[in-house]
Amino acid sequence: MVDEAALNALREAARLSPDNLPLRRHLADLLLAAGRLAEAEAEYQATLLLAPGDPGTGIGLAETFVRQGKNGAAMAALDRILATPGYPPKASVIAARALLGDGDLQAAARHYRDAIVRDPALADPELAARLTGSAPEPAYPGPATPPGGGAPGPTYYPGPAAYPGPATPSGGGTPGPAYPGPAAPPQPAGGWGHGPASAEPTAEVERARTTFADVAGMDSVKEALRMKLLLPIQQPELFKAFGKRSGGGMLLYGPPGSGKTHLARATAGELGAAFINVGLADILDMWTGSSERNLRATFDLARRNRPCILFFDEVDALAARRSDMRQAHSRQIVNQFLAELDGVDQHANEGVLVLAATNAPWYVDVAFRRPGRFDQLVFVPPPDATARAAILFLLCRDKPLGEVDFAQVAKATEGFVGADLKGLVDRAVEAKLHESIRAGRPVPLGTWDLMTAAQTIRPTAVREWLGTARNYVLHSNESGVWDELLPWLRDLR
Repeated sequence: MVDEAALNALREAARLSPDNLPLRRHLADLLLAAGRLAEAEAEYQATLLLAPGDPGTGIGLAETFVRQGKNGAAMAALDRILATPGYPPKASVIAARALLGDGDLQAAARHYRDAIVRDPALADPELAARLTGSAPEPAYPGPATPPGGGAPGPTYYPGPAAYPGPATPSGGGTPGPAYPGPAAPPQPAGGWGHGPASAEPTAEVERARTTFADVAGMDSVKEALRMKLLLPIQQPELFKAFGKRSGGGMLLYGPPGSGKTHLARATAGELGAAFINVGLADILDMWTGSSERNLRATFDLARRNRPCILFFDEVDALAARRSDMRQAHSRQIVNQFLAELDGVDQHANEGVLVLAATNAPWYVDVAFRRPGRFDQLVFVPPPDATARAAILFLLCRDKPLGEVDFAQVAKATEGFVGADLKGLVDRAVEAKLHESIRAGRPVPLGTWDLMTAAQTIRPTAVREWLGTARNYVLHSNESGVWDELLPWLRDLR
């Protein structure tokens, strides 16, 4: 655990001495070690502005990206480092993790092998097992003394076929033998790197039971959803008179836990439409071309069930900026996504309402904001005190209640998002269950129970997210696309 007081002291020192590179690096490293990835990313980015060529900062930023699943951004951060002779071997380990996340097994194995040849202390059995698809080998598959001399090193974990040793091992010495990997898996139909010719969607069609009545606050967001998505289907003749058809897309963005998925499901319930919640596992596939076919199959599923809300959560993973991508197949996924949003013809997506959500809208390729795609970005803000009281009421309405002053609890939960409030209620209920078991009867929740639970929860998501947003938004808002965010950023201390 990182001492919060120490972090605050470092933040204050960095504020007073913003050009102190070692201090900023140390703060970023501590945030990364604490798992506070959004804050660490922002601090590394600020440090890179001071020293763009500092390899330690670049490696730290790349590790932050990898741990957030932003593998293309990680490789972009490592590009210059990996091109520098004698670069730190840790950069190769981070590159191996990023490439493995992108499905490039051979390149990942090559980078990992390079790292442990140069520094055996960097051996990572878990990463090695993922590279081989099996448990790590217990022994070094070669001579007792590794190529180039020195103490015996760890096992090499190459790709799915036998991995030939280099003509001259890193660091010099006598050429070493081949380092065999596990047996290659059966070759798929169509050859290596190609998936099946057709795809069946793995996403499922739901019928949402929640409506806007189950969503507290967020009136402006609900009104935007009504005008963009609901009313064109509910009043088609009126919209047809103005040349507007049902269909189109909207991108919801905001801090984690602010209720974006809940809003999407409530939109489908409000309309009585089918709802398809698309996860990354429903789309991404290791075989070239399969991800694109999965996208096509998912859109076709929505077209067969129209009117339908097609919801993509964490859409930045599927719609990332192509300029940040190193792999051609990743760019092809983005191109396919854009083509599906446009539809095969102008009527193909009529009645298919595409909603997407992200915590990192600045990573979404700008092409998705073109009219007819995600042309409307809607900020889903943290709830204010009135909305927090309403959320607490909705969360508690099916539980035994005594005297509860929800407004008082709302005042004590400044900075809480919907997910935090749910955690608060769950914690209060757990404590009340223990009391009820002892009493032999249900003991109702009261204000004191919720206030006590509120003292045990310390939300950080909103401030972390706003801190990250500030670094991206304040210097790139020429088009005014982030105007909704500016009041929140100005109030950030």
